[in-house]
Amino acid sequence: MSEKADLRQLQMGQRARIRVWDRADGTVRTVYESGDRLYEAPNWTPDGRLVVNGDGLLWTLPADWSAPPQPVPADGLPDVNNDHVLSPDGATVFASANDWHIWQVPVSGGTARRVTADDGAMHFLHGVSPDGRRLAYVRLEPEGENWWASATIHTIGVDGRDDVAVTTDPGPADGCEWTPDGAWIMFNTEQFSDRPGHAQLARVRPDGTELEQLTDDDRVNWFPHIAPTGDVAVYLSYPTGTTGHPADLPVELRLVSVDAWRDPTTLVALHGGQGTINVPSWAPDGSAFAFVDYPVDAHEAPDRVA
Repeated sequence: MSEKADLRQLQMGQRARIRVWDRADGTVRTVYESGDRLYEAPNWTPDGRLVVNGDGLLWTLPADWSAPPQPVPADGLPDVNNDHVLSPDGATVFASANDWHIWQVPVSGGTARRVTADDGAMHFLHGVSPDGRRLAYVRLEPEGENWWASATIHTIGVDGRDDVAVTTDPGPADGCEWTPDGAWIMFNTEQFSDRPGHAQLARVRPDGTELEQLTDDDRVNWFPHIAPTGDVAVYLSYPTGTTGHPADLPVELRLVSVDAWRDPTTLVALHGGQGTINVPSWAPDGSAFAFVDYPVDAHEAPDRVA
């Protein structure tokens, strides 16, 4: 488990802004802003709150910017990272911790329960099935200092049983989550390119069949999030040549129809990357989308909003 000093921190003069894009009119509003704590990766609860992480803790705050974040009391939960996803009913949050395991804790607070077993792998959560019974995660089996020696998509029961490999290609893969109808698992992968780091978006059936590449462009695309309405998705687009999903780069949030993945629209150009939209961030009715950016005062550029 990481010490607090090892957790991500803001740079000198940098801010973390928790923001919401409104689908109806395309406007962006800042829900909360901090120059002291680095917040990441919003989820959206059915009752209108956001769940984020910061300083190794989970936090909730109202999406209407009426109050600051409050920590989620979670007895026994190790320091968490930016991979956390809500159950469909919004009562439970599953979170990846810095002990490389997935944990379960009530959103209202309570005792944490570890889901994954000590099997020699690192477990990074990204999705919960629409029926709330299974989790989708990235399984890393490192070789020495090479964390990404093997990275495959798995699903596992919320009780920690019945672990199933969805993909078998050992190349880097991440960001796995179900479509709202449960028919597909979306993710990003490098297996369609011989350029190191050149991730594109793909989908696969939960049983591992019908793998399909979705995007195909010169940018590096991560973290596809399908709206609850099922018709559009937002994803994170990095500059050409990016390796992995680093922080503090000029990135774009792109909107795309699920029927036209190769014809995206740039919603917002921002300073961010890691922590911006690692996990599902749509409002439950699909009317809005939450994200975090990290402007640095010395060279802040205005947002570009479509």
